[in-house]
Amino acid sequence: MPQTNEGKFMALNRSELVSAIASKSGLTKTDADAAISALQDVLIEQLGAGEAVKVTGLFAVEPTPRKERTGRNPRTGEEILIPAGWGVKISAGSLLKKAVADLPVK
Repeated sequence: MPQTNEGKFMALNRSELVSAIASKSGLTKTDADAAISALQDVLIEQLGAGEAVKVTGLFAVEPTPRKERTGRNPRTGEEILIPAGWGVKISAGSLLKKAVADLPVK
């Protein structure tokens, strides 16, 4: 992955991801973009229905409940109540963990 001058890793944006998928798979860029859009749609539908999505070795995405809690308004310092809700938990699979295992530690 390319690094900036500060040694930080740069993010791969959607168009670069589409190009990389098209190059590796033999798909056209249009088909690769459609595949990414389909994955996005499936993730949104499944998470919206309260279901997890697991791609063995790659990642797992699941909805997680959050309890009601108190927080602080950063401007006023006033204590506020943050209602219960839902978040999303993304866990890296073994293939992703292996991919970064040998990166230099700063």
